[in-house]
Amino acid sequence: MAYHAQDGVKLTDEHVRLLLTQSHEGNEEARDQLVYHNQRLVWAIVQRFLTRGYEADDLFQIGCIGLLKAIDKFDLTYDVKFSTYAVPMIIGEIQRFLRDDSTVKVSRSIKELARQIRRVKEELAKVMARQPTVEEIAKELGIEKEEVVLALEAIRTPASIHETVFENDGDPIYLMDQIADASQEKWFEEIAVRDLVSRLPEREQVIVYLRFFQDQTQAEVAKRLNISQVQVSRLEKKILQTIREAIR
Repeated sequence: MAYHAQDGVKLTDEHVRLLLTQSHEGNEEARDQLVYHNQRLVWAIVQRFLTRGYEADDLFQIGCIGLLKAIDKFDLTYDVKFSTYAVPMIIGEIQRFLRDDSTVKVSRSIKELARQIRRVKEELAKVMARQPTVEEIAKELGIEKEEVVLALEAIRTPASIHETVFENDGDPIYLMDQIADASQEKWFEEIAVRDLVSRLPEREQVIVYLRFFQDQTQAEVAKRLNISQVQVSRLEKKILQTIREAIR
């Protein structure tokens, strides 16, 4: 079922398919209804990404773009619920935004606090004829010292792993040379896998999402997609083989 964003009214699967058909025929009102009735689904997905430092409203707007793509691309010949198809599309859109927007994202509230700290720091420096301490800045703003440190660290420009930290006779040592991380290879593999999954046909992306992100059994996936467990097993093997070969 798709849910009304406010009053909890449900749409039947048949009604959803009717709206999808009308939307595909160019009916903007039907398209708007589908967006309106699936807002709760988008908000539920947005909750997973709130720790990334982005405003919830911004992520919701991005999620709605994924929802619109799902509405426009949904194949009515597939015997699968629209919500099952839409979830990985919405997640994928948000993940692309997080990946492409910037390496580190700082919330507006932290940025504003950092601006206040810098202003107060400059004002105190003029009065004291020296640089104020963190404690003095915190006292002036009426906040905790930890908040001052957090805000200033959050807006610092990240150091490049290619930054030279030492050089002797023209032989530089970069920051990346001093980073010891046994999981680095795994990290690169995960990036590659995510990129490869995004290139799979949409039904196969749904299978990957349900099996490996929602921990559903092949039987559960088969039931949701209205295909046999044998088909799910074959598709899963094909997907894994494709990913393995691409990584090699």
